[in-house]
Amino acid sequence: MSTPSSFNLRPTQAQDDVIVADFFRLMWQDYDMDKILSERWREETLEFIADAREKHQYAAFIAEKNGQPIGTAACQLFYGPYPMVFQKDKRQYGYIWGVYVTPEERGKGIARTLTQACTDYLRDIACTKVVLHASPMGKPVYEKLGFVPSNEMILDFSKA
Repeated sequence: MSTPSSFNLRPTQAQDDVIVADFFRLMWQDYDMDKILSERWREETLEFIADAREKHQYAAFIAEKNGQPIGTAACQLFYGPYPMVFQKDKRQYGYIWGVYVTPEERGKGIARTLTQACTDYLRDIACTKVVLHASPMGKPVYEKLGFVPSNEMILDFSKA
């Protein structure tokens, strides 16, 4: 899939999973959280992706410029933190995660294009809503796509 600016967007294949995992780590690094990642962060991410692909209709997209990855985003059916006991045609949530664009390519619409690819996919698999957790940097991108702040509440024991 070609986009108006100077990058290409395509769905990932299994061989691209390591790129998605590495970009997921870079996302955490941007927030200075990579130092608290597990030593097995790559393996754990790859296992998560494999499980999501098998059980939760996982899809991911990669933005490339001159054949090099410059951004990724992943999505799948939401499957936690409680049993999904609802009728799927009434309540089936999709979840977007790991939206990341390299610093030198930010501000060019790449994150928006990646997120839109995810929302299109989730709509196509009959999701009734899409959920994501926005970083401060990503929040304006998602609001422009129609996402609205939610009522998620957090009690942070690590700050006590």
